[in-house]
Amino acid sequence: MIKQNNDLIDLKDFLVTKTVFKHLIPSELETIPIEDGPLIYKRNEIIYEEGGRINGFYCLVRGIIKIYKTGFDGKDQIIRFAKPGDIMGFRSTITGELACTTTKVIEDAAICYIPGELVKSFVKSNGDFAMDLLGLACQELGESNDYLTDIAQKSVRERLAEVIIHLKWTFNLDNDNFLQISLTREELANIVGTATESVIRLLSEFRQDKLIELHGRRIKILDEAKLIKISNMHY
Repeated sequence: MIKQNNDLIDLKDFLVTKTVFKHLIPSELETIPIEDGPLIYKRNEIIYEEGGRINGFYCLVRGIIKIYKTGFDGKDQIIRFAKPGDIMGFRSTITGELACTTTKVIEDAAICYIPGELVKSFVKSNGDFAMDLLGLACQELGESNDYLTDIAQKSVRERLAEVIIHLKWTFNLDNDNFLQISLTREELANIVGTATESVIRLLSEFRQDKLIELHGRRIKILDEAKLIKISNMHY
């Protein structure tokens, strides 16, 4: 990880238009240390680890981060992916708890770091900022509840279809209808909560049913409506 000035990224403009920090007043925004530019992380670098101490917010400016927990059996369970505009580490920063997840770069990332004491001062002085953080916490809790329900009630086939759709909604498609995120079969299995072999078999079935095309790690969606039907999603 290195610090890098990048003239192509106006951090102040990014923070006030794309993130929870849009609610800050000018005097608050000026206190954020952005003069050195974002922190630059390369693929597979760890930003922070489960059980470690987090002393601030990490705001993703560019790239993709996977956020996961490691089970007793050593297997990873991917909780979610962070995309530009998302913040990481806010719960542990506010509560003072140790990190409950690990964050790892899967696409080279630029990250703005905001010290915890500074964030806490914003929470105390800026009600709109505090409400947005509360909204993010509630959203994460809702997603956790949905995941627990899916694990208990849905088949692996249904869960994989749902994951593909959620990845499409989160990262969109390129001009050729490929997901704009490339994941290994193991990473897909870690999201779905199953064995890698099961994901490989089901992806092959989806391909045979002409729901998707597979080009290495890349997935092309051919029939979104049928995937949604298979997933039994309610939205």
